[in-house]
Amino acid sequence: MKAIWNNTIIAESDDTLIVENNHYFPPESIKKEYFKESSSHTVCPWKGQASYYSLEVNGAENKDAAWYYPEVSELAKGIKGRVAFWKGVEITE
Repeated sequence: MKAIWNNTIIAESDDTLIVENNHYFPPESIKKEYFKESSSHTVCPWKGQASYYSLEVNGAENKDAAWYYPEVSELAKGIKGRVAFWKGVEITE
């Protein structure tokens, strides 16, 4: 699977996990040069507190377009540290 934004592959892996129709990429599969830590957080009742990355690709920014769970509940242990995307990031094979 590939995550693409602004005509650039920002993550690629054969080992994504699908939860609630989102592909969660292993942390080592993201191209860190495009990711910037965000101060944003949200809470999922069953997964825990999500942290966010903003994307910076070719001079453009996509604020909080990627999220991950640094710590998770027992129910979501498979996605701990994995990264998922939204806000126009295309997920393709």
